[in-house]
Amino acid sequence: MTLRSFIDNTGPPTATIAVVGDDQPGPLEAMLDETFETQSITVEAATSDAVAFTDDLDLEAGGDVAVLLEDGVPVATSPMADLYESLLAINSDLFVTGARGLGEIEFPDVLANLDETQLRLRGYPLAHKEKLLLIIVSRRIEQLAWNGAGGTLRSAFQQLSRINDEIGTHEVYTELAASDVDVHVYGVDDEATIDLDVTVHSGTTPTYRNGWFVVYRPDDPADGSGSALVCLETEPRVWDGFWTDDPERVVEIDEAIARDL
Repeated sequence: MTLRSFIDNTGPPTATIAVVGDDQPGPLEAMLDETFETQSITVEAATSDAVAFTDDLDLEAGGDVAVLLEDGVPVATSPMADLYESLLAINSDLFVTGARGLGEIEFPDVLANLDETQLRLRGYPLAHKEKLLLIIVSRRIEQLAWNGAGGTLRSAFQQLSRINDEIGTHEVYTELAASDVDVHVYGVDDEATIDLDVTVHSGTTPTYRNGWFVVYRPDDPADGSGSALVCLETEPRVWDGFWTDDPERVVEIDEAIARDL
């Protein structure tokens, strides 16, 4: 399967994020709405009376809460304060400069449960927050690999020089290269010297030029710690993609990349 076919075989977004609190709508709800403004993921204000919680998805004490609903059924909750700290209050510079590195990535449940959802996200200056979600997912997968006991990590950068040019990225991959993970990097060879103990794959096909993937396959996929992000730049600064934690899909994606690139 091609990367495009993995994306096309992923379901379209059908979720709703309800922001529950006493003073809604509020500024954080507006910021979250902006993050998903081009998606069919609806962000709406709600009261606790309007959302039927299950026993294991209760409201957190104190502060507003984001509730992810699928077909009207709550599947995850996160305090809005967590979403603010992990997504709404930051920008990509934290990751590019290395201000937030491995071991510091938080991924609230409401975001984590958007896996297996096909998204189209825009980068700056078309949008301020949309692409940031993909960056956070990438760092979260790299963190899974760093915390894991071996396995394989495959990461695409479009241009290999990004590994050196972005301080934060170079720091992350220096740590990963020094771990027990078998690290493979992919991109167009733009004469960058990669001074890390990684396997470099270069090419000029559309997948090398437009692909953005981060795939961690642990040695034992049954342990459930693997994950894969797969994206394609369909036009300048516009990305189609998804991520998955499903062990079988992670293996399929890893094998497709190993075979075709």
